[in-house]
Amino acid sequence: MPKFFNTLDRVKPIYDIAYKVILLLCKILLIGDILITTMAVAGRYISFIPDPAWSEQIVLTLMSYLTVLSAALAIRKRTHIRMVAFDEKLSRNLVISLDILSDILVLALGIVMIVVGGEYAITIGAKGYYPSMPTLSRFWMYFPIPLAGVAMVIFQLEVLFQNIKRFYIDKEES
Repeated sequence: MPKFFNTLDRVKPIYDIAYKVILLLCKILLIGDILITTMAVAGRYISFIPDPAWSEQIVLTLMSYLTVLSAALAIRKRTHIRMVAFDEKLSRNLVISLDILSDILVLALGIVMIVVGGEYAITIGAKGYYPSMPTLSRFWMYFPIPLAGVAMVIFQLEVLFQNIKRFYIDKEES
């Protein structure tokens, strides 16, 4: 069993790169949100700065990307909300088993987000357009869901393997 885990540990640099790429994307999205919002607000009060009609729609779309992608990043760092009140009172193997069950359920959610979110983006999203930008498809409004699903699956697989490794290594040490 340790050889299997050593093989998985060699994949860690790929997870590190994926994390850094998504984190960079989140930073760019946040900067875009701030710049567009600043321009829109300033445009309402300063006559020579434009207040484009599309600013609100774009800010909301960028914010949806930022929200779901940063939630996927939280999976890898294990900074998402979780209940740990009973962890001290339960056996270590039970806690790890519950963590593995949770990992599997979150993995299933990620797969549902990919399948159903992708279907919505392709069918519903591709048929509509933003009211303030009639040339831009609403596909981009629905696309954050399957994109975040892919990121969730990537990072959740890493966390799942780490928890399985914890389970088996603890058993071998006992």
